[in-house]
Amino acid sequence: MGIFSRTRDIIAANFTDLLDKAEDPAKMIRMIILEMEETLVEVRASAARTIADQKEMRRHITKLGTLQESWTEKAELALSKNREDLAKAALVEKQKAADMAAQLGSEIHVLDDALKGAEEDIAKLQNKLREARTRQNSIVTRLESAHNRVKLREMYAGPKIADAFSRFEVMERRVDLAEGRAEVAGMGAPTKSLEEEIAELKSSEKVEAELAAMKARQAGATKDI
Repeated sequence: MGIFSRTRDIIAANFTDLLDKAEDPAKMIRMIILEMEETLVEVRASAARTIADQKEMRRHITKLGTLQESWTEKAELALSKNREDLAKAALVEKQKAADMAAQLGSEIHVLDDALKGAEEDIAKLQNKLREARTRQNSIVTRLESAHNRVKLREMYAGPKIADAFSRFEVMERRVDLAEGRAEVAGMGAPTKSLEEEIAELKSSEKVEAELAAMKARQAGATKDI
């Protein structure tokens, strides 16, 4: 069974109440729109059948009018021939045709009222359908926004982010250890004492003196030649 069983139920329906009570508003409004579209098709089809019935009735009324004229002519002919009995019988048939035409005319008026009601119902259904589709777009947009917010929150507070940051911490720890090893490598390196440095200076002076003497001897040998 559908959400609505009659057209007036749809027209009188309060979308807000229906959506507030629904566990899945998006699904509910899709069902509402589907029901309304189907009802609108049925109302239009019914109106189309009513219009067709009216046209058929009017054609029949036209035929009955022609028939009345025919019976009138026959009654006049019979009366002209002094056949009052036949004239009276023809007029009886004419009256039957007239009564049937009047009945069909009354039925057409009833169908006119039904068509006016159908036209009003169609207009109201179309307004309700536009409202429902507008609501549907709004609900879909809001649901998508809510789902996106949930995904972002899960991303920020979820295990993947926590795992990524824990890996950063492990890498930082490794860098700290590498820097520590570099600093330790420079620790305990041998340093020269004051005496060792002075001894090096003395040794350097001896080398310089010997080098100067060697240069002087070479210079003297050159002059002798």
